[in-house]
Amino acid sequence: MAIVAVGQLCSTISMAHNLSQCRLLVKKAVAAGAKALFLPEASDYIAPNASETVSLVQPASSSPFVLGLQASAREHRLPINVGIHEPSPKNEYKVINSLVWINEDGQIEHRYQKLHLFDVDIHGGPTLKESNSVEKGTEILPPFPTAVGHVGLLICFDLRFPEPSISLRRQGAHILTYPSAFTVATGRAHWSALLRARAIETQSYVIAAAQVGSHNEKRESYGHSMIVSPWGDIVAELGGENKGEPEIAVGEIDLERMEKIRKEMPLLRRTDVYPEV
Repeated sequence: MAIVAVGQLCSTISMAHNLSQCRLLVKKAVAAGAKALFLPEASDYIAPNASETVSLVQPASSSPFVLGLQASAREHRLPINVGIHEPSPKNEYKVINSLVWINEDGQIEHRYQKLHLFDVDIHGGPTLKESNSVEKGTEILPPFPTAVGHVGLLICFDLRFPEPSISLRRQGAHILTYPSAFTVATGRAHWSALLRARAIETQSYVIAAAQVGSHNEKRESYGHSMIVSPWGDIVAELGGENKGEPEIAVGEIDLERMEKIRKEMPLLRRTDVYPEV
């Protein structure tokens, strides 16, 4: 069994501030004996509008936030999974919502681009159109081996679509990630239910690092970072308040238990009746 840490913070428009918060989470994860740290979506910054989101973006190769986290991963020999913004190679007026895997040598080893964008107009809640500033991804990244298991990367609004998680399970995933910046309204209604559903239907661990609290006058995130077992149990969960200091929760990844669940209750999909994903 391996210990993993899920981090929770309140990112702002300041990359320097956000880096200092994430470095503190790295130290906490190392002290807890974690073999990997999972950080939220948009850990590098959260801007108040689309134009500022685009104006702040930097390539990962020169971003002080990314370079700082790479140095921390290298120093502590700790893999870090973190959500960042990157420039779009197709449209100068948009960014990419990326999730990168930084290995223990500080190298970006894997990169996933968010498939499903958050375009919503909730009565009594927020109106957000992520597609105004973000370019959607076009492919599912195959699961990759790590010290804690085979990891499949997904981001936030991807959580509402079971197809990518089912595809990742079919390709060999043990762990699914959903780093997020969920709104308070949608988080209260759906966050826990969706995370547990994805874990249960794929019989996989789900790790969901979340943003929490008020980022600016327009954005507030739900928090409640969570680790869910392949049986749907909540292994670890943080709260929904920004306590002024970033937090971690830790949990064990028990691949033997996962395999036992999969063996005792095999999910044999009827791909002779409906399409395989």
